[in-house]
Amino acid sequence: MYKIQLLLVLLLSGQAVLYGQSTAKRQAPVARNGKKNAVQTKVLQSGPMVGYSDMREVKLWVQTSQPAHVQIRYHEDKSSADGNPPTSYVTNEVYTNRQTAFTAHLLADQVEPGKKYTYELLIEGQKVSLPYPTQFQTQNLWQWRTDPPTFHFGVGSCTYVNEARFDRPGTPYGGGYEIFTALAAQKPDFMLWTGDNTYTREADWNSRSGVLRRYTHTRSLPEMQPLLAATHNYAIWDDHDYGPDDSDRSYWLKEVTLDAFKLFWANPNFIFPESCAGTFTWNDCQFFMLDDRTFRAPDKMPDGPDKTYFADKQLQWLLDALTFSKATFKFIVTGGQIVNPTKSFENYAIYGTERDRLFKAISDAKIPGVLFITGDRHHSILHKLDRAGTYPLYDLTISPLTSSPAKPLADELKLPTYVDGTLVTDRNFGLLSVSGPLADRVLNIKVYDQKGTERWSRDVRASELK
Repeated sequence: MYKIQLLLVLLLSGQAVLYGQSTAKRQAPVARNGKKNAVQTKVLQSGPMVGYSDMREVKLWVQTSQPAHVQIRYHEDKSSADGNPPTSYVTNEVYTNRQTAFTAHLLADQVEPGKKYTYELLIEGQKVSLPYPTQFQTQNLWQWRTDPPTFHFGVGSCTYVNEARFDRPGTPYGGGYEIFTALAAQKPDFMLWTGDNTYTREADWNSRSGVLRRYTHTRSLPEMQPLLAATHNYAIWDDHDYGPDDSDRSYWLKEVTLDAFKLFWANPNFIFPESCAGTFTWNDCQFFMLDDRTFRAPDKMPDGPDKTYFADKQLQWLLDALTFSKATFKFIVTGGQIVNPTKSFENYAIYGTERDRLFKAISDAKIPGVLFITGDRHHSILHKLDRAGTYPLYDLTISPLTSSPAKPLADELKLPTYVDGTLVTDRNFGLLSVSGPLADRVLNIKVYDQKGTERWSRDVRASELK
């Protein structure tokens, strides 16, 4: 704790060096008037990124490379009925600072439901020209009026961005960054980042400076920027963006990584002050974004009632929220595989007592429409658990985006839960679509490789999950 306090004092006093550049170079002020766009572009570190969307507000995010005033100017895409240009609005202005890694959360709150908007980033009052679209949308007010609209969302986990100076020696672990171009080309309404969205390493996870530097390095990947700028983004974490590999509740700096997570993502809510868990809805679907690290007992602990994965209070909230939800599809999003019964790696099966409790509770409460979306395993695969007297549980694992791929154990492909033909062992992403009338909604799952080639497709009807 003393080291953290000392570091904060140094940061606030301008004595520390962050992100590999000197304080003197970083803190040169940016003039508010008369500067060319090239100067403003240089000040932009990463983003802009579109965060959560609702009917009355949208959150946006940006990071600068030095202290600067930032703001978003936005307008509805179409002209007004009288032919005049649409009215422009501006978000709150934020002065970025070193203590928060020069990040800013900006709220667009002059919006209407079911609209699309174009926006511009302003640094010191000057527009930053970007070579890709900058757009966001608000969610539709469809309830009691129409069937819910069709929508599409991307899914991916495990994003490693190489940095040779601090990476382990040998073959680079990351690659295939063009996957973000292929993903953006699909124009999803939003993106689910399902853990390991950045990888902290030995140089990173023991200090706040290291964590923020690594988050900054990953977020600054050029290929990622167009996806961030025009697609709403929601995230959870897994071990690598939470702490070291396979880290659990004992991780000593989890308050720091939670702070970094909140600085770099723009989720709509956090259910617990010490956790990244939250939830959001999109049309007739609800997403339950779970935290599989903060409350997690060590993997090697013997199974039993005390070996927690999500832990009592998170499970109770989840079951209450699932019971309350009227969503057609209820997506439980978490890092590790849930349905796969293999007691290896970090699968939920090695926490069998809690896993059985969760499955039984969903069945006993007769909660319809539950599916799992997971990551972690560095390959994509679909598992389906048939259950007596009720509907099957699906678990869609999508992984990796840019980390190195890995194959499952041979025995995992012999399991009755494995859905034949759904294994992909290249870098890949998922594109999920929900369509059809409210009484007969259909979930379509497609998996694409890093070049954007479709590898497989499956449909799951809501009527199957009742």
